[in-house]
Amino acid sequence: MQKSIEVEYWVIDQDGALTDPEELTEYSAFVEEEFVYPLLEVKTPPCETYSALRSTFVELLDELLLKADELDKMLVPLGTPINSESIEVRPSERSRIQKRVLGDNFAYAKHCAGTHLHFEKRNVTDQLNVLASLDPALCLLNSSPYFQGERVANSARAYIYRKKCYEYFPLHGQLWDYVNTVGQWERQLDRLFDSFKRASMNEGVEENDIDASFSPQDIVWTPVRLRDEMPTVEWRAPDTSLPSQILRLAEEIGTIMEQLHHAEVRIEGATGNVTEERITIPEFDAVLDYVEEAIHDGRESSELSAYLERMGFDVREYEPLTQKIDGHEYVSLDEAREIRLRYGRRLRRDVDDLASS
Repeated sequence: MQKSIEVEYWVIDQDGALTDPEELTEYSAFVEEEFVYPLLEVKTPPCETYSALRSTFVELLDELLLKADELDKMLVPLGTPINSESIEVRPSERSRIQKRVLGDNFAYAKHCAGTHLHFEKRNVTDQLNVLASLDPALCLLNSSPYFQGERVANSARAYIYRKKCYEYFPLHGQLWDYVNTVGQWERQLDRLFDSFKRASMNEGVEENDIDASFSPQDIVWTPVRLRDEMPTVEWRAPDTSLPSQILRLAEEIGTIMEQLHHAEVRIEGATGNVTEERITIPEFDAVLDYVEEAIHDGRESSELSAYLERMGFDVREYEPLTQKIDGHEYVSLDEAREIRLRYGRRLRRDVDDLASS
């Protein structure tokens, strides 16, 4: 099964201030600008094996960090920038329309950096449902509890992205219920595209402009998405984090995706369990309860940790960065810059350790 990784990282200068990536996004086809200036995305090509994915990801990051050193910049693996000055959006028609429709809530998205895992489409209905049931595993990469200096949740990114940015358009940004067929998923996309188009036109956006910037395939920013151009099922639940932690999660979720080829998938009860013969995922309401624990309490929730262990995760092997950063109700701008510098250095050490192992 082919798989790939996409990760967003903040770019800072030597003082810890957010800054434009500039040439960092020009030297490689696998490094791209994001919709806000101080963010970039690293994207691996599809890889057949986990070992190939690991080596490709580490090599990309190692080269990127060397280039960043030349430019006196650093990359930061935090779900939010902790606290920051104003973050500017790169001009685009797509962002302009989102801002018109979402209003002031669109600003929350400017503070979010995440991890996206892609898996080749196979048994797509089962993949969609199982990845939805694994949404609570986002807690394993929680990497910032702060939004603009205020402590808001164990995963501030997941909280502001889902609860605030898409507060009035929940199906565009929050977790979807299980589906019976891929057709059911696609019909939901068509309905949401139509509703987004109506909302845009109500805000004075021309229909041609909407059709030029959006389609049913890219109208949602949900934790699980179908991507036709790959073609993959995309799991985009967690924060950005250290590469070693991302790779561990990619391997464990990839193992579950491989099991779908020869295991029965059953929806039942509230506990969940993965064996060689069967993958039992909880009823959706139970999953939503686990998701709330993942966002607000993180791995510290014993019930959540037990659920993830049953689903195949070695929870004790993860070290969410939130646990190291948490502890204050408010973080000043100066303190946020120091935290970003600290975790920029931590990212460099993590990549060095991966490259030498």
